Parts: sequence; structure tokens; C-alpha cells
Amino acid sequence: MTDEIRPGSIEYWAAQTPDVLACIEGERSLTWRDLNARANRVAEALHQAGVERGHIVALSMEVRLEWLVIAGALAKLGCSILGVNWRLTDEETRYLLSNSGARVFITDAQDLAVATRAVQAAQVPLAVSIETPGEGFLHWPELFEVPEVARQSLSEASLLIYTSGTTGRPKGVAVGTPSTDLATLREYLESRDAVNFVEGARVQLVNMPMHHASGPNQIRSAIRKGHTLVLQRRFDAEGVLALIQKHRVDLWSGVPTMFKRLAGLAPEVLARYDVSSIRRVSVGAAPVPYALKLWMLSHFGRDTLLETYGSTETGMVCAMLPAMQERKPGSSGLPFRHVSVEVRTAHHEHLQPVGQIGELWVKTPITIKQYLNEPALGDDVLDARGFFRTGDVGYLDEDGYLFITDRVKDMIITGGVNVYPAEIEAVLQRHAAVEDVAVIGIPDEDFGEQVMAFCQLKAGRVAGEADLLAHCEQHLASYKRPRRIVFVQDLPRNAMGKVLKRELRDPYWTGKERRV
Repeated sequence: MTDEIRPGSIEYWAAQTPDVLACIEGERSLTWRDLNARANRVAEALHQAGVERGHIVALSMEVRLEWLVIAGALAKLGCSILGVNWRLTDEETRYLLSNSGARVFITDAQDLAVATRAVQAAQVPLAVSIETPGEGFLHWPELFEVPEVARQSLSEASLLIYTSGTTGRPKGVAVGTPSTDLATLREYLESRDAVNFVEGARVQLVNMPMHHASGPNQIRSAIRKGHTLVLQRRFDAEGVLALIQKHRVDLWSGVPTMFKRLAGLAPEVLARYDVSSIRRVSVGAAPVPYALKLWMLSHFGRDTLLETYGSTETGMVCAMLPAMQERKPGSSGLPFRHVSVEVRTAHHEHLQPVGQIGELWVKTPITIKQYLNEPALGDDVLDARGFFRTGDVGYLDEDGYLFITDRVKDMIITGGVNVYPAEIEAVLQRHAAVEDVAVIGIPDEDFGEQVMAFCQLKAGRVAGEADLLAHCEQHLASYKRPRRIVFVQDLPRNAMGKVLKRELRDPYWTGKERRV
């Protein structure tokens, strides 16, 4: 414990701007003074319940005020936050709790049945329910029955995130753990933060999941800058527009699916809301179709769009600033300071010259060396020079800009030729009736694989297979064109909005061996 106040902490803003709003969620709000006071009480209650420095506290909840209070309390106690997807089954939750060694589980579930089974199976010593009282759970209001004890945080609560993966069990990542000297780390972080700085911006909307690195990191970044946070528990396209208008939001970061949902709204709905307050919209976590970028530029303004690329294991790799968008269409931007990107063959050989497509290997100052409670990574994933195999496919141009073309596991080999689904998806998404699309490879006796597309149409729009195939004929070589198009109501997605292609592929490959 210390009497010194850490700059950019909730204690700092409680002292500097006590009556300014720290966060807004629906009709609820907290000033910096209120947020700090509540965090002090929760920290004391957890301390009295046996929570100590170094303990891991699992949080399974939506984007809400309580997350900020708990994160503040855990920073004061020197604990770590483990983000748990509230959609997980009891068995999946139990695995994360057991594997991480979490000592506390906090949930906002209305029904505690899943949480109860997971906590009991993992033998977690302390469980807290925010919404519903339950046997074996401390109820959230009980945490405020203790007196406030002022505490100062030495640092932010460290963050643990489990990667979803495509095979096997999820693996834990201690997000942001340095893998280099502190001076290099500081310069990397300053380079990364610089692209997110917008002079005069004060209000930031957050609606990314809190069990993924993006949501917590957005909140932490906003707190460091003293921004007012506007929280949306679950993404709703029209709701986003309403929040931007109501609170004059300056900054918002999302994934491509969110912006696709916005672009799919009826023109009269889009026209109903004033979004002129937006100074920066950031997008990442998945490839962004160029047509979608153009829509974002036209709707939010030509100087607003920032695209970022990174991973849980490496942190942020590069950024595409607004000024670069039309100069380098399709790029993910330039690497941050102290970040290196290499393009390699499947046999890990460095590809030269520039412009050749291959697997992307990345080195940053926070690249992991191993997953939580796992042995050190092998050289097939992390080489002796500290480069991590991302699983992405792409290339670097002559100016050093990075272009992501696909995922290694998604690449289709038909007749011995590599076909990249992202290229086909980008073409199909240019059709006026298509809202979203996923392209996979399915078995073919003659060619090994054939191209198949799953299309999700915009509300009220009509198109048939023949329409879309004719559209593809205008823009794609014959070997890249889908042989079949299936129309679906919704594409399967994870909580981040990424399409789960494995769920689309598996029925076609059951009992067959695929090359990746």
C-alpha cells in the first residue's frame, strides 16, 4: 500500500476531477469520486474475504459499470483479472477456473445454475453474484456493507485472456507481459498509444466483450486519459447510433461485424441519428473489406477511420491511420515502433523480395514465450529470435505496409493452386444484397477441394445463387469462383463476431483428412 497516487489511475482522477463523469451505462452513472469510493469498498470486502495480492479473480459479465468498479478494486489489491465468456457452459467455465487457479469467481448471470456447477467443480473458494442472490454466493450489495478503506493502486490489474483456438483446449495468455527491456517496452507503448490519441476527445463508447483483450484494454486506455466511458452491455446497431448522438461520443472501437450491421441499416434509420461528434472509429480483430472501409469513411468522415492489427499473443502489431486509408487501400498499415514482421514459406524460410504472399511471423516487445501453465512454446510457433507464428497469411509492400490476405487454416488448395477465401469474400460483399459471407473449401475428388460460399443477405434484399455467381464471373478467375452458394439466416460467430468457419467446414470433412 502507498500514499502516492499513480497518474492516470482512478485515484488520480478522483483527486483531480472528482465530479466529472467516469462512466455511463444506460440510466446509471458514476463520477470519478464515486468510482474510486466503490472500488475502495469492494477491495476491502474482498480483502476481508481472504483475497490477497497475486490472486486471480475471474469475471464473467457483460460490459457494465460493475466491471470498472471490480477492476479498480483488484488494481488496489494487486490481483489479476481473468476474463470469462458468459456464454460458456459449466464444463468450459470449470476448465478455465481450474487451469488458471482462480480464487474468486464474479458473475452477473441471472440464472446461477451454470456458475454454481462450475464453481463447485473447480473448487473456487469465493463466488460473488452481482444480479441474483444464490446459495454459496456473496451477493453484490453485501460487498458495500464494509467501511471504506482508502487504497492506492501501484499498477493496473494484470489481465489474463484465454484464446479460443481452433483445436484443443483454450490456452491462457498473460496479456501485455514484457518480453524485452523496459525502455523498449515504453517506446512501443508510446508508439501504440499515439495512433489512438485525438486532441480534445473526451467521450469513449465501449461495447466490446470483456472476456477478450480489446474490451478491457479500451477501458484501461480511457481511464489513463480520464475519458468518460459510455458502456453498451451488448452490441445493438441502432443503439450505437443513439448513444453516439445522446452522449456526443468522440471515440468508438469495434470489429468489422459491428460496422457491417450499421451499414445494413435502412437509410432512413441511419439518417435519423447525428454522428458528427465522432472523431475516431477504430476497427480490428478481423479483415476489413475495402467496400466496408469506404462506407465507414463516407458515414463517419474521411479523417476518422483507424484500422489496427494484432493478436492476443503478440499485442498490437500495426495501424492504418486515417490519412493512409485511400493511399494504401486494403492494407492494415505500418508496424509500431520495435515491431518486426517477416513473411515466410510454410517451411519457415524468409520470403524475398517484398510483395510475395506467405505466413506472417511477428515480434513485439510483449510477444508471449509460453501460455499460462504450459511449457515453453516450440520453434514451430516461436523461433529463437522471438518471432511468433500468427497463423495469418499476407505480404509487405515496398513501403513497408502490411497486407493481410487470409488465415493459413482457411486457405483452399484446388487443383494445386492456392485460393484465398478473403479475396472471394470481398468480391461477394460488394454485391448490393449481401450483408456477410464466409468462403470455405470442401472435398472434391478431382481437384482436392472446391470453393463453397455461405451468404447472409441484407434484410429485405433478394438474390439467388445465379445472381451471385454471375457477379463473381465479372471479378474472379474461374478457379476462384464458388462452385456452390448456400444462403443462411445467420453465420455462426464467436463472441467477438468472428465467423466460426470450422462449424461450416466440419460437416463436409467428417471422416476425411484435411491438409491443415
